[in-house]
Amino acid sequence: MANETMTLDEKLDISMRAIALKKAGDREGYDRLMKTLPLPPYIAKVTKEKLGLDHLLNSGWNLSEVEAKFGSEWLRK
Repeated sequence: MANETMTLDEKLDISMRAIALKKAGDREGYDRLMKTLPLPPYIAKVTKEKLGLDHLLNSGWNLSEVEAKFGSEWLRK
């Protein structure tokens, strides 16, 4: 997992492409593309506390911003 985060322009581009998929009726494509966006660290923290680390790791979300903020060890314990 990379420590890089996406630029705002990259996030907006992905969001716009995902919205187009949703409007076209491709909910699975929308969900898959949205999960390529970095999950905000505060959401990851709550998810880990409430649903557990395994759920967070298996969610399919891009955790690059989480790793950048909390460190890779946080995602292992």
